[in-house]
Amino acid sequence: MAEVISRKARRGVIHTPAAPSLEMRDVSVAYASGINNVTTARGGQDALAQVSCRVAVGERIAIVGPNGAGKSTLLKLIVGTLKPTQGEVNVYGQGPAGHICIAYVPQRNQIDWSFPVTVEDVVMMGRVGQIGLFRWPRRQDWAVVRHCLERVDATHLAHKQIGELSGGQQQRVFIARALAQEAELLLLDEPLAGLDVPSQEKIFHILDGLRPDGVTVLVATHDLNLAAERFDRVMLLNRRVIAFDRPEKVLTPEHLLAAYGGHTHVFAVDGETVVLTDTCCDAGE
Repeated sequence: MAEVISRKARRGVIHTPAAPSLEMRDVSVAYASGINNVTTARGGQDALAQVSCRVAVGERIAIVGPNGAGKSTLLKLIVGTLKPTQGEVNVYGQGPAGHICIAYVPQRNQIDWSFPVTVEDVVMMGRVGQIGLFRWPRRQDWAVVRHCLERVDATHLAHKQIGELSGGQQQRVFIARALAQEAELLLLDEPLAGLDVPSQEKIFHILDGLRPDGVTVLVATHDLNLAAERFDRVMLLNRRVIAFDRPEKVLTPEHLLAAYGGHTHVFAVDGETVVLTDTCCDAGE
């Protein structure tokens, strides 16, 4: 990844020097009643309300909360596919529009895995911002694709159809696409859902390899244990930010009760407080 970043062509929005990777100021999103993915100031309910945060370059952030808390909405605001009803979203000092440094990996159930495209073609899609529209990939672009597949241990999958892969392999390929894009802000929506422990470990091994390059990573996840163990900071979200700090300061009984409400159970085992959350009855996002 280091050599890929070092060759970066300065396309897209120029970053403001010393700006954080992400800054959100009093961001709210209201959905119009009965209409999906449409925002309005007169919407009946806020999907997000007065969200403010600041993420430094190179941080790894877990976004946790119950279903319907606004985790996916938050990521869509950052990538720019959704606009806030009010407030401001800045990526490296500028609004999301025009950035090619943001890579977004949606939930697996939102991707058409039957689309007839090979793994190496998927990764090459990440080069479009660097190549430019309506231009053919050059030899160096294919070299970047091979390098990125190697980084995620997927070289042997290059000519397979994307739908033939396991869930863990598919996630690694989409991370390879982000590497080929030369992304500096990587957004992953539930990337670990349905993956076994070895597949999860491979994902984290790849993410660990991005730290020396200063790539900022935001991951929406339901797994509170992983959030506590594998991330620099945790954002606990339920339409508003309940807490945003180091895991031990965020994942407290008080904060979890505030976020999960009646689906949280607190009890003691050997003198230690244990919190269980159950989001099966909440509405989806």
